[in-house]
Amino acid sequence: GRGQKLLNDDFYFISTIDDFAWLRKLDKDGNISDSLTKGSSCDSFDVNGEHLVSCELQGTKLAELYLDGEQITHFNDFVGEEYSVVTPEAFSFTASDGYEIHGWVMKPADYEEGVSYPAIFHIHGGPRTVFSDVFHHEMQMWANAGYFVFYCNPRGSDGRGTDFGNINGIYGTVDYQNLMDFTDEVLKRYPQIDTARVGVTGGSYGGFMTNWIVGHTDRFKAAASQRSISNWVSFEHNSDIGHTFIVNNQGANTRENVELLWKQSPLQYAPNCKTPILFIHSDEDYRCYMAEGIAMYSAVMRNGCPSRLCLFHGENHELSRGGKPENRIDRMTEILNWMDQYLK
Repeated sequence: GRGQKLLNDDFYFISTIDDFAWLRKLDKDGNISDSLTKGSSCDSFDVNGEHLVSCELQGTKLAELYLDGEQITHFNDFVGEEYSVVTPEAFSFTASDGYEIHGWVMKPADYEEGVSYPAIFHIHGGPRTVFSDVFHHEMQMWANAGYFVFYCNPRGSDGRGTDFGNINGIYGTVDYQNLMDFTDEVLKRYPQIDTARVGVTGGSYGGFMTNWIVGHTDRFKAAASQRSISNWVSFEHNSDIGHTFIVNNQGANTRENVELLWKQSPLQYAPNCKTPILFIHSDEDYRCYMAEGIAMYSAVMRNGCPSRLCLFHGENHELSRGGKPENRIDRMTEILNWMDQYLK
């Protein structure tokens, strides 16, 4: 599939608007069409003069092919037929910084009124990406394991313009506050969640934020930090995108302002961590090199903090999405076992 195509004088492209990825068309006069796709997330497409075929996620269905808006493949229909698929409940609220934050809550698959449940807070990567209302395999797994699951798009996320998405040089400030405000709002709206049994996890930027959170609050009773960043000073020099990402996202490099990079580094706050934390990393992840996870692990171990490091051999930054099946199963097992140990 493709993400953009020039056909005659029309340019077709996928664009994230708010929390959804749409296919749109730009003509030679500068006019941009409304969405040409129906689903919450258009992953790829192709088009000729008469027909449009797209790979989309619609509702809680997994990815399928759609021809002119009609589903033509049924590879994954069995998931909705054979398994419990939970529909996310969307809501928006105004955070303490005045911005509207969009988020979702998934109830446990076996949800019953009057029963108290543990919960897992999931933070996306990027940070210039978005969560949506589509099928998320890992979150469906957690919901089916008896957890509430909640997630949102804080400042730094895509789809809401440059002002909302720009957290260059202020990582761990406005984004962290948005996430804490969202947690407060979820716990207020869903009193069935036991506030003493809430965990937090995320990968890449979400791993950075998980590391940051455990150094700034003890409100979460367990954490799972995946393919994370702990030290922007080292990240600049051991990531495949470090030399550009640091300037574009942390506001400086080590030659200009090492103090700013260290200020935004979770490793500085690791001595505060009391939260039981699992670290998952891959030894061929050159985006977020394994040294980042090892550094944070060794730092919280010094606190006497319960922690565990799982290093997946032969995997990379895509472990959770494109890793070997046995390793993806092991990763999920590790996360669920860790959460169960401390939240159940």
